[in-house]
Amino acid sequence: MDKLRAMEIFVRIVEADSLTAAAAVLGTSLTSVGRSLATLEETLGTRLLNRTTRRIALTDEGREYFERCRRVLAEVEEAENSLSARQAQPAGKLAITAPVMFGRLHVGPVLADFLVAHPKVRAELMLFDRVVDLLDEGMDAAIRIGHLRDSSLIAVPLGTTRRVICASPRYLREAGTLDSPADLIQHRCLQFLGVVSGSEWEFPDGGADGKTTRVPIQSVMTTNQIDVALDACVIGLGCGAFLDYQVREALAAGSLRRVLSAFEPTPIPVQIVYPHSRLLSSRVRSFVDWAQPRLRQRLGG
Repeated sequence: MDKLRAMEIFVRIVEADSLTAAAAVLGTSLTSVGRSLATLEETLGTRLLNRTTRRIALTDEGREYFERCRRVLAEVEEAENSLSARQAQPAGKLAITAPVMFGRLHVGPVLADFLVAHPKVRAELMLFDRVVDLLDEGMDAAIRIGHLRDSSLIAVPLGTTRRVICASPRYLREAGTLDSPADLIQHRCLQFLGVVSGSEWEFPDGGADGKTTRVPIQSVMTTNQIDVALDACVIGLGCGAFLDYQVREALAAGSLRRVLSAFEPTPIPVQIVYPHSRLLSSRVRSFVDWAQPRLRQRLGG
């Protein structure tokens, strides 16, 4: 059997969630698609999909094989692209991931402009306030906020952001001002898990040794959604820890005030990252080159 063709058919079935839809995408018959899948499963000696008259579902083996097939097919596509004129004009699917609010405020508009300038590229932008494994989740590139731990990634610096503590004017009038991190013990706090987690907030102690101080907080609300945390902070529910780009508009509008600014930690790097590969596709390279100066400008760098 043509293994690469069978892998492509299998991937299209999963992506389309239907044998019939996959056949339409591939321009072939439903019978041909079904036969290819059955032959592939027989060759591998395992079932990849559980099928009923209404839906299909990946088995555990099928899920693992699907991710590996996508990587193999992507590498084949990139190898072919490197030898073709297509490299001169980016084309194909571009999958990007970014933190939720940074993606909404900055990556989305930059990506939209990129797609206007490169009409043969189609894009998928996935926003998560968690670290996404690029290879396991089929992503081409990511915006990462924080220090990198994965040495297999290439990082293109965009600038920095800071963790800041904010509260609304109303809250500060009612609860009083804060002169040092220790004052937080007496205040209500909001926890956005995308910035800090746990029952303590960390601050530099001001010494040359770089040591930090942990302050226990009274969390009145904990959430993993940035908009929920910001709204609660603006209406005066408590003090919140955010990244400075997340509260820029609220600070400018006066609905939030920055507190404890003398105790803010060192800046956090913001980067575009992508897997190390000599076969980097033209669409990824073009997007990185396009996005870098524009995102740097948006960060104020």
